[in-house]
Amino acid sequence: MDAMDSKSKKQSKSLLGKYELGRLLGRGTFAKVYLARPVAGGEPVAVKVLDKAEVMATEGMAPRVLREVTAMRRLRHPNVLRLHEVLATRAKIYLVMELAPGGDLLSRLTSLPRRRLPEHAARRVFAQLAAALAYCHARGVAHRDVKLQNVLLLDAGAGGAAAGGGVIKVSDFGLSALPDTLRDDGRLHTACGTPAYAAPEVLRRKSYDGAKADAWSCGVILFVLLAGRLPFDDANVADMCRKAQRREYAFPEWVSPAARRLINRLLDPNPATRLAVAELVAAHPWFKRSLSVDSQLAGMLDGAPERALEFRGPAAPAVNAFDIISMSPGLDLSGLFGKRDREKRFMTTESPEKTMELIGRAGGKLGYVVVGNKKGIECLPLGGLSGSGMAAMMTVEMSEVVPPLMLVELRIEVADGDEDDGEVKQPFGWEELRQELGDVVRAWHSCQDF
Repeated sequence: MDAMDSKSKKQSKSLLGKYELGRLLGRGTFAKVYLARPVAGGEPVAVKVLDKAEVMATEGMAPRVLREVTAMRRLRHPNVLRLHEVLATRAKIYLVMELAPGGDLLSRLTSLPRRRLPEHAARRVFAQLAAALAYCHARGVAHRDVKLQNVLLLDAGAGGAAAGGGVIKVSDFGLSALPDTLRDDGRLHTACGTPAYAAPEVLRRKSYDGAKADAWSCGVILFVLLAGRLPFDDANVADMCRKAQRREYAFPEWVSPAARRLINRLLDPNPATRLAVAELVAAHPWFKRSLSVDSQLAGMLDGAPERALEFRGPAAPAVNAFDIISMSPGLDLSGLFGKRDREKRFMTTESPEKTMELIGRAGGKLGYVVVGNKKGIECLPLGGLSGSGMAAMMTVEMSEVVPPLMLVELRIEVADGDEDDGEVKQPFGWEELRQELGDVVRAWHSCQDF
């Protein structure tokens, strides 16, 4: 894909002196997509060409193009297809976008012998999809047409998604909903999308939450990735809606119990209890099962040996661990926390260094000190620090979910013999810690959420 063939070069034409248009990559009802190269040099791009007359003559098409441009301009995420710029002439509109030479995920699945992915590969693909949509929702954008055809692949090789190592890009925001699309009740009312992927409330033309509708579509995609078929597939939309409302779908025997539980929470016909995309990665253990120490280190270190030394803990199974020990003379941590209030997790896209810097800074304000992960630190005489002779510390562990998304786990550890009877005499200030961390926290969860 790095070089156009001779035939493409002969047929190429200049686009406003900025790009050389090459071969046709695909076509839709209202648009054609071409391969192009910047005249000034650089990576090839995809150019979506729309006819102005057709756009203006087709009802609802002009607002759809404007929504796509507006949504993509506000989104900058490694798993969202990037819009570089918009060009126009009297007759044409040109959307210059990031090139995804691997095609769409549906075509990739169709090319596989079993038309599905092994679970570890599906997990990697789905984690990227969840990260992209969580980012969109946090910025007020609901996609509303999440389906395999709109998930593109950067890798054009035979491995890619099938091996679980490919990078995916969420595309086609033509049906997306922005904050100004909401009615006075704060909800959406336009039924749109692809029926096989649409949530029951959308199919029934009820008002709905766009983010929760996207969560349902994610459940359909995960089912297809693992099972090789749609959970609900009926030519009659009304029948399909009834099946979805009654949860009439069956898992193949090879789908693991953890994956089944996750899909069941996404394909919940009640949007109020349906798992939100923002809670997906941190709220379910299925995401962590394939994250080996090697893969975590590879994603974090990015080939930098000095970082490998900085975050390598001796004989420690986790990627990294730091101890936050109480330094407040009037605060005895060891007996204050019931087991139910000893763990928190949050997602972040900050680097490990930046995250630990912010945790250390927050610790200084709240009365803790960050100590490096030294062997035997649990045996240090901490009685003088807390004023009671009882030792407590907090461990911080980071795991790569999918670059750049990191899962940070915070856990209160109490030394042997210092356990209380389980009552929470005084809850730990998790909310104060969260406020000090600020924007570094993308999604915050307690241990009860899991």
